[in-house]
Amino acid sequence: MTDNTFTVSEINNYIKSLLDNEINLRNVQIVGEISNFKRYPSGHCYFTLKDGGAVLKCVMFRGKAMSMRFEPQNGDTVIAFGRITVYERDGVYQLYTDMLLPQGVGDLMVAYEKLKAKLEAEGLFATERKQLLPVNPKTVGIITSPVGAAVRDIITVSRRRNKGIKLLLYPVKVQGEGAASEIARAIQFFNKHNLADVLIVGRGGGSIEELWAFNEEQTVRAVAASVIPIISAVGHETDFTLCDFAADKRAATPSQAAELAVADAEGYILQIENLQRRCRHLMQTRFEQEEYRLDRLSNSWVLKDPERLFADRALRTDAAYNKLVNHMEGLLRQCSHKFELQAARLDNLSPLAVLARGYSVTQKEDYRVVTSVEQVRWGEELVTTVADGKIVSVVQSVEEG
Repeated sequence: MTDNTFTVSEINNYIKSLLDNEINLRNVQIVGEISNFKRYPSGHCYFTLKDGGAVLKCVMFRGKAMSMRFEPQNGDTVIAFGRITVYERDGVYQLYTDMLLPQGVGDLMVAYEKLKAKLEAEGLFATERKQLLPVNPKTVGIITSPVGAAVRDIITVSRRRNKGIKLLLYPVKVQGEGAASEIARAIQFFNKHNLADVLIVGRGGGSIEELWAFNEEQTVRAVAASVIPIISAVGHETDFTLCDFAADKRAATPSQAAELAVADAEGYILQIENLQRRCRHLMQTRFEQEEYRLDRLSNSWVLKDPERLFADRALRTDAAYNKLVNHMEGLLRQCSHKFELQAARLDNLSPLAVLARGYSVTQKEDYRVVTSVEQVRWGEELVTTVADGKIVSVVQSVEEG
């Protein structure tokens, strides 16, 4: 009898270990009706799923809840993805939810994964296929809806970075029947007539149904086949479409796409002007120093031999002038060399150069830089910036060094 006696904590822990080791409960999809849904100030969501005969307690932590594209309401029928385990303190089992989708979206997710696997096997998403973006494009082609916020954001950011940039808009439908065909035709039109140096293809965020035109095989193949480099700007941080994988560059938002496509001309001009001012200041300071030194040498020579000063005035003046000219030419060469060295040092100090050497910067959602494992928790989303873009990841475990 003693062998079968457990404390409450021991039995709850034992039952939890059984559920955690059950492979069929690690990744389940459960259809049910939402009730008692509540989102707390912490960002965590608690609710129950029910059908005609039973209920199931559910929790969705903040990191996962922030990625939801809709606000669940009591009475909604949804598909919940997650794992079943025991909450030891209360002795209840519940679904730890990773994702919620309205009923009917599940079929789209299946189609998405199937097409993604097919195109990936064909090599359409391969890194070696991707083209480099032009450093200073003269013309940017925009393929999006003419009435959405996306086109306004792209135009505003592009004009701010380079007032002389040429923008060509090809208006298309970005959702609904026929949208995929219009987007594909627009890409082909730009390529056929070679109208732009780079293309931005995208729209604002939305549900999976609203973004589906950018998951259509016709659209994805047109993006992959484009000779003109393409930036995919579909949705927001958490939205990934198949066009994102096929494009030469993926932007999290239309505004970011404009920043990637259009060179910051104003910034370059300010940098050059600053370097020019520094160079002029260095040359002027050195000129004044040498002029003062030359005056001292001239005065010293006059005091020692005043008669020669008047006898050889013309010869001395010409010689002094030639000496000054030669000296200033030497100073100019030295300043030019110093300018080149300073420019190289500025380039070495650039954060982009550091990233290009293999380093990266990891930030939390509030843009704070992560410098310690104590700053992160399980389930939080992190954004890691590397030399050629950003990586969005979710913390699965935290290990102290």
